[in-house]
Amino acid sequence: MTTFLWLIPVLPLAGFAVLAIFGRTMPRRLAAAIGAGSVGVSAGLAVILAVRFLGSPPPGDALTVNFWTWFEAGGLRPGIAFHLDSLSLLFTLVVTFVGFLIHLYSTSFMSGDDGYSRFFAYMNLFVGSMLVLVLASNLLILYLGWEGVGLCSYLLIGFWFKEPANVRAAEKAFIVTRVGDTALAVGLFLIFSRLGTLDIQEVATRAAAEWPVGSTLAIAAAALLLGGALGKSAQLPLQTWLPDAMAGPTPVSALIHAATMVTAGVYLIARMHVIFELAPPVRLAVAVIGAATLLVAGTSALAQVDIKRILAYSTISQIGYMFLALGAGAWSAAIFHFFTHAFFKALLFLGAGVIIIGLEEEHDIFKMGGLRKELPLVFWTFLAGAASLAAVPLVTAGFYSKEWILSAVRASGPTGLWLWFAGLAGALLTVLYTFRMVFAVFGGQVTNPVRRRPGTVMAVPLVLLGVFSLVAGFLETPRVLGNLPFFSRLLRPVLGGRGPEPSGTAQEIGLVVISVAVVLAGLVLAWLLYGRGPKHGRAAESVGGTSRAGGFFFSGWGFDWAYDRLFVRPLAWLARINKNDVVDLPFRGLAGVANGAHAALARTQTGRLRWYAASIAVGAAIVIAVAVFL
Repeated sequence: MTTFLWLIPVLPLAGFAVLAIFGRTMPRRLAAAIGAGSVGVSAGLAVILAVRFLGSPPPGDALTVNFWTWFEAGGLRPGIAFHLDSLSLLFTLVVTFVGFLIHLYSTSFMSGDDGYSRFFAYMNLFVGSMLVLVLASNLLILYLGWEGVGLCSYLLIGFWFKEPANVRAAEKAFIVTRVGDTALAVGLFLIFSRLGTLDIQEVATRAAAEWPVGSTLAIAAAALLLGGALGKSAQLPLQTWLPDAMAGPTPVSALIHAATMVTAGVYLIARMHVIFELAPPVRLAVAVIGAATLLVAGTSALAQVDIKRILAYSTISQIGYMFLALGAGAWSAAIFHFFTHAFFKALLFLGAGVIIIGLEEEHDIFKMGGLRKELPLVFWTFLAGAASLAAVPLVTAGFYSKEWILSAVRASGPTGLWLWFAGLAGALLTVLYTFRMVFAVFGGQVTNPVRRRPGTVMAVPLVLLGVFSLVAGFLETPRVLGNLPFFSRLLRPVLGGRGPEPSGTAQEIGLVVISVAVVLAGLVLAWLLYGRGPKHGRAAESVGGTSRAGGFFFSGWGFDWAYDRLFVRPLAWLARINKNDVVDLPFRGLAGVANGAHAALARTQTGRLRWYAASIAVGAAIVIAVAVFL
């Protein structure tokens, strides 16, 4: 296993290097082969690695490969090392497999773009950075990958940089996530200063031995790690960058939302779960933030008309479910929802991309309609992804992962009831905004004819992701629905068991029945409001006070408005009044004194010999006087 573990992240990074250096002079087919091929080979190696790992697990169910020591300073000796266990293996499989399908799709989607090789260079760097993040053996290497995906998000969101709005969106993503990244960096300093190491496994061991549950240091460290996770995973209050990130090409949106970037925060908390277990108040904060985020994002998604922004708010909401599970101590349930979400969210974004280019860059769902006849393959695959997102009972992957979360949250303790109610409300919202989108785009009559249909290269990823969106959930089913525990058994060596569980069969059946009833009620309501096509759906949203509430939700609950007035405008005002920079005043003063002294001395250079002789005599007299009297 050690012989090619290093190749999995190195191949995409090597593809980036080749494309960055030679891409401009390279034929497009070769650029596509290097871009998609490097990730495809990594995916193949990841599958081989998984087969070997599961067939013949290493001692301790984990493997660490040290390549060399990065540097040594003040007792810190971070190694360039990868750690493979079931958690990092799972993320590696998802990142490479879903990443490869997105790359394959992109070879056709981006075929007419002038920045073709540059696009694949950035995408390769994105995948490589995410693989470094999830395979890192120590927190410093993890932070290297963490910042790598942040850089790539900036480059890819602003890929079409000739449009000022795209550049602003990229800058917004970069700046907002820096807030969380700063918190994470401070957290790493705290952990090293108190525990003397940044090795992830050693940190967990020492923290459990040295920090009692509820200790100030554990709470501070967990809070700082949470701050980093909130920025990358777009959770309250740092969620505002993600909807604007839709400025990038659609495959970028799919990669950011499904396999990289926004799931990094989920991985960080799961990987460092030992510290969060030592900090119950922070763990509760994780759950509360997740619950609040899924409700805020769900209502915001229900008010959007841009198909990509609906999916963006949907991602924020579904990551909220993962945070809800993490906060409830259902670590494996959170990762299971990440696993199923990767398939159906990538599918939905890629399907949206086909629709957008087929309608010549139309994004408004109410200007679509009737596409079930125009794009039948996209309709059926998109429907599979939408059904999984909405957790349609029994036949979709999303149902099993979301049901696991809701059951675990209900059984998690005194606060579990309220968090469970929030999760149920979020499930209802998810069904409404998902099938509002489906009925508006594919229902009714054709209002905008399709001008471009997907070829085989774009169709294959849709079909594969559609299949996984339906069947991936059968890796873990409740006790009352088959009791298949493969997923939790896989992660048990890293994350423990299934987490909180209902107290008995009757309670578990009751929770499943309630979840199913909520989803079915949402489907009926969505059909009544939007089932007759986009025209009737838009009319339904303009009744009474609905449109006024919709405007508030459309703005994402006004977070951008508030941040603009609390932070952006005051800082811009300070910059204007301080345009000459008060910090530079002392230095400009010194420069002025030097210039003045120079001007004064320059006037003494008259060219008259008598003046020079008199000056020398006066100077000598002053020196002698000083020597005699002092």
